[in-house]
Amino acid sequence: MENNKKDYLIKVMGIQEVDNEKDQIELTTIGSYISKENGHSFIGYKEYDEDDPTISSNNLVKVEGDDRVTIIRNGGMQTRLILEKGRRHQCHYRTPMGDLMIGVFADTIQNDLSPIGGKLHVRYSLDFNNEHISNNEFYIDVTEKGDTNADTKHS
Repeated sequence: MENNKKDYLIKVMGIQEVDNEKDQIELTTIGSYISKENGHSFIGYKEYDEDDPTISSNNLVKVEGDDRVTIIRNGGMQTRLILEKGRRHQCHYRTPMGDLMIGVFADTIQNDLSPIGGKLHVRYSLDFNNEHISNNEFYIDVTEKGDTNADTKHS
């Protein structure tokens, strides 16, 4: 796919389970999408803080085939999560309280992305000091934005 500047509708649903309690967030926004011939895809979008909409972060999701996804967030809370199926990684996570190194283990990466968009599903767990923190999963749906004006919302 050529590197053009089309707008894409990016829908993200994230689910986090901590102590048997689930929390779900959904985000729909306009972003960018690039699919390379080597099977790598890049999804870029801006996310706004739900408590303070003047604070935002730029998110880049790099998808490397069916086995590895890297999420890079720059802005208020900087993170770099490496999600590799069947492998645990130590990842940097910046919080308002300070920087942490957390363990990340991905057990599911389902990549149905194509040169025109598609879907991505990832399920992973987080640990800190080798103690389980949470089970997490997210779904990303990428579609080329048509001529109709799609509303941008965040929740």
